[in-house]
Amino acid sequence: MRKTKIDDRFFESTRGRIVLLLRICDRTVDELSKELGVTDNAVRAHLLSLERDGLVFQSGVTKGFRKPHFSYALSQSAEMLFPKPFDSLFTQAVAVLKKQFPPKKVEQLLRQIGSELARPYKPAGKTSLSTRLDIALKALTDIGGVVTISQNGRTLIKGKSCPLAAAVVSHKEVCKLAETLVSEIVDKDVQEVCDRTGTPKCRFEIG
Repeated sequence: MRKTKIDDRFFESTRGRIVLLLRICDRTVDELSKELGVTDNAVRAHLLSLERDGLVFQSGVTKGFRKPHFSYALSQSAEMLFPKPFDSLFTQAVAVLKKQFPPKKVEQLLRQIGSELARPYKPAGKTSLSTRLDIALKALTDIGGVVTISQNGRTLIKGKSCPLAAAVVSHKEVCKLAETLVSEIVDKDVQEVCDRTGTPKCRFEIG
């Protein structure tokens, strides 16, 4: 079988759209079929090709009425399809800060960066929490994140992909930058509970 061709037109194809959907959250064949408006068999053929190329994998299984349903997720390799500018530069900059300053000062500087990044997004006047959450999602998306809101007894911003993953792998305090960014925009206390196992994933609990 031929290897998937990755170019500027890839994300316009059905295969590319599958990758974009899985970047947001894991999905089953049936869910992808409904989202894309194609048959289950077509989705399976594309997933088989993407699995062969190491871009997706079976991430779980749920019981179905007749048979189990497998869910699919993007592999860590697939994140390389979404290059984030200045990853290496920022990671090195944080490393230099940690050599020059004590931990509390480093966190203070990172929070200051987060506050400055939030400034253009902060709405003027009174706005609803829902509106501010939407703005926070846009801010995180603009710097390369893929995030959604979960409200199940608590409000949680969940990221499928961390916009600062390259730096977070070596410097977990970088999460405080994003925590401050979100907190400044939503105007509430925010606690980062990020998942840093494997590929880092953003988690921000809104107070």
